[in-house]
Amino acid sequence: MNAVSDSSLAQHAAQIEAGDRRALARAITLIESTRADHRRQAEALIEQLLPRSGKSLRIGISGPPGVGKSTFIEAFGQYAIGQGKRLAVLAVDPSSRLSGGSILGDKTRMEVLSRAEAAFIRPSPAGLTLGGVARRTREALLVCEAAGFDLIIVETVGVGQSETAVAEMVDLFLLLLLPGAGDDLQGIKRGIMELADILVINKDDGDLSTAAARSAADVANALGLMQPRHAGWRPEVLRCSALKQTGIDAVWMRVEAFATALKQSGGFDAQRRDQAKAWLWHELSDSLIEALKADPHVAAQLGALETKVGAGKIAPGTAARSLLAGFLHRT
Repeated sequence: MNAVSDSSLAQHAAQIEAGDRRALARAITLIESTRADHRRQAEALIEQLLPRSGKSLRIGISGPPGVGKSTFIEAFGQYAIGQGKRLAVLAVDPSSRLSGGSILGDKTRMEVLSRAEAAFIRPSPAGLTLGGVARRTREALLVCEAAGFDLIIVETVGVGQSETAVAEMVDLFLLLLLPGAGDDLQGIKRGIMELADILVINKDDGDLSTAAARSAADVANALGLMQPRHAGWRPEVLRCSALKQTGIDAVWMRVEAFATALKQSGGFDAQRRDQAKAWLWHELSDSLIEALKADPHVAAQLGALETKVGAGKIAPGTAARSLLAGFLHRT
């Protein structure tokens, strides 16, 4: 992509606001680019679209490998579309450390949903970003909102790496669990459980139904000892079979109930404001690190300092402050 004029930028924004899916896909590609000129264009485009954003319900969905996240999202998405909603899915795939590309390819795992006119699915490689969320997912969320989607789902790689990254960008955090979760909560950390607004035991069918019921009771008991994230909502535990598409209607009703409760309590707007502030600090941190790495003087000193730190000749904090002081003095 080459530099664009103000008129081209305005035209691109208008196409997105009109629901042009190709324009939306191009915008997300631009957002995900690491080129400096593309970053400037992406930021200018987001500024244009910002007034149209903020009206969607953002849902983060996570869970351990094998829990059926994509199957659940396909079943839930089809149900939402049946209720007259438009749905965008930002499916963050694990990335190959060799090629940097996505491994799973969520469009192939959500075959029916990907063909729906009211759905838009965008897989993105997570890269080296912690929490299973691509760095630019927040910006992609805003662009999808400006395109008029009612629901935006962020599917993460899975439990294990700082899922607070998801909670800081969505309205509702839904955690999927497998039958048998109550035995050891599948190794899930207490902190991740505390992030969840709705917990769903998936695969509640056939021989697993008894285990799913027991798991739901055990998880509900564990939740009773935790402090809710929102004043107007206590986390709930539900059961479903995404494969059989049973229990999906109950999940949908509780998602709607959550959105209503959060808006009535004033928590919806307050959470969005807090998330925007957190986003600012994430961007400051990431941008500062990028600037440091790009600085030739820092690059010249870094190798020697890393060697000294590794040998125990200098404390990491001292080395970091030395590099930062020199960088700030030059800038």
